[in-house]
Amino acid sequence: MAKEKEVKTNAMRILDKLKIAYKVNFYECDEFIDGMHIADKLGQSYDSSFKTLVTVGKSKQYYVFALPVDREIDMKKAARAVGEKSIEMLPVKDINAVTGYIRGGCTPIGMKKQYKTVIHNTALQFDEVIVSGGKLGTQLQLAPQDLAKACSAVYEDITV
Repeated sequence: MAKEKEVKTNAMRILDKLKIAYKVNFYECDEFIDGMHIADKLGQSYDSSFKTLVTVGKSKQYYVFALPVDREIDMKKAARAVGEKSIEMLPVKDINAVTGYIRGGCTPIGMKKQYKTVIHNTALQFDEVIVSGGKLGTQLQLAPQDLAKACSAVYEDITV
């Protein structure tokens, strides 16, 4: 019986090119489910499961933030982290056009352009963190330092 060929996402291709080790988790998902529900479904820790948020600054520049799924972004701290006076969430309708990903499948790795990216500093407490794999139903598990390397990110406290 032929083995089903694994379809690689852009994020996976970038990790492969950088020779970064990662694990892929697949789960059933036909539509957007928030990160806490996915972590519950898969028995994963909220603290090491990271969601990806995309924002736009007063300067009209886009910024990417990765933070634990059960935490809220502090817009003032996040704006300071990227050198903006203020930022706001990117409207859901613009996510695909800006990132190349869809809501629920957005990962900081391999967006259409390399945007300034900040990972919440608690990621450094873990050997591995979990982020979206670039499409619904797919996750990537990798070392936080490798995640930062793959998306040229810095670590800051960006949560409430």
